[in-house]
Amino acid sequence: MCVSRRCGNVMSLEVHIREGETQDALLRRFQKVVQMGGILREAKAHRYFLSKGEAVRLKAKMSARRRRRLRR
Repeated sequence: MCVSRRCGNVMSLEVHIREGETQDALLRRFQKVVQMGGILREAKAHRYFLSKGEAVRLKAKMSARRRRRLRR
């Protein structure tokens, strides 16, 4: 069973091994939980400090890029 909880600023994930489950299957389930939880995306977003102004500019830049891609 996969359990996801937010404890303050820390996201803890638990993946318990099932009866007769291989380690490969357990690892695949864990990777899926991490992907669905958005943990890697959040970690990448917090690699370095962004001021509010920089965050707004980056968001506008990514939005414009997305719109250009959709127009094709």
